[in-house]
Amino acid sequence: MLRSAPRRPRANLGSRSYSKLNEQQAVGVWTWNAGDKDDVCGICRVAFDSCPPDAKFPGDDSPVVWGQCGHAFHLQCITRWLNSQAEQRCPICRGAWEFKQLTTSEEPPPLRDQGR
Repeated sequence: MLRSAPRRPRANLGSRSYSKLNEQQAVGVWTWNAGDKDDVCGICRVAFDSCPPDAKFPGDDSPVVWGQCGHAFHLQCITRWLNSQAEQRCPICRGAWEFKQLTTSEEPPPLRDQGR
């Protein structure tokens, strides 16, 4: 005859129940500081926090860059655009395109209205 191990008496917890936490998983959230949270790239029309069509991952694989004119695009998108044009012009305002050089202490310029 098999005997089972004696059960330990349960503590009276009233109507509350408790669970033991076995493991935790942290989730990080990031965003590009590129205007409003719903702003999108003026070329691919994908949010700055998402992947442009040629990137595999968001973030450092698809950085946001600004022009001297104040318009922002994914780096891959503006590079493809500039390589397909005879003249280096912003696709939004058609001004001469030059990448804006940001210093580490400088805030990115506010985005201009992109026709929305």
